[in-house]
Amino acid sequence: MDGQVRSNIHSGITVDIVLKEDQRTGKRTRGIVKDILTNSQKHPRGIKVRLEDGQIGRVQEIIKTV
Repeated sequence: MDGQVRSNIHSGITVDIVLKEDQRTGKRTRGIVKDILTNSQKHPRGIKVRLEDGQIGRVQEIIKTV
């Protein structure tokens, strides 16, 4: 699923994100979405989310939906 489209993302789904400090390397972090931080419907680098553990990054891939 596309991490650039806000309607594909909601609380409770598992996603891979790229944290700001990992943007150069592209290292991904997996977690469960707590909050959606991007207001626009689409974003070319991925929708920004906060994971349940508090980390913030842009969605690269949706792993598992609820």
